[in-house]
Amino acid sequence: MEISFTVNDVLQTVNVEDENTPLLWVIRDILDLKGTKFGCGKAACGACTLHVDGEAVRSCSYAVKFVQDKTVTTIEGLGNRENPHPVQLAWVEEIVPQCGYCQPGFMMATAALLKKVPKPTDEDIDNNIINVCRCGTYYRMRKAIHKAAEIQAEKDTNESNMV
Repeated sequence: MEISFTVNDVLQTVNVEDENTPLLWVIRDILDLKGTKFGCGKAACGACTLHVDGEAVRSCSYAVKFVQDKTVTTIEGLGNRENPHPVQLAWVEEIVPQCGYCQPGFMMATAALLKKVPKPTDEDIDNNIINVCRCGTYYRMRKAIHKAAEIQAEKDTNESNMV
């Protein structure tokens, strides 16, 4: 079955035998984007989080058939070295990762949260960022989420002043 969707601003058409194949495996094995990680396979840990039409989705349990004609953003499409996303800047500034395996999922979940709640409280973070980190870098992540909100607000202010 052919499925067409946009990934990181590039239109892709993939051919899959089973339309219920998890999106994670299409992203990693067919499109060769390795930033999205496999963690639990049960949508519990969040290592596989990416965006589908701007919403955070656990791709290990999200059938590829559901992305037909949609837009998918992976960690590779969130930002780059020349133009990093505020979440990526904050993660580096706050030295968040320890082993780093789960961090792409946390960053994608955070980017989605900041679109909905530009200045999240600790309670907003607790209620929305429910990914799992075995290294326990939650304290540094919380600091980075608040920092990313500040960076995004400053970026938005600068962009509105340019208009």
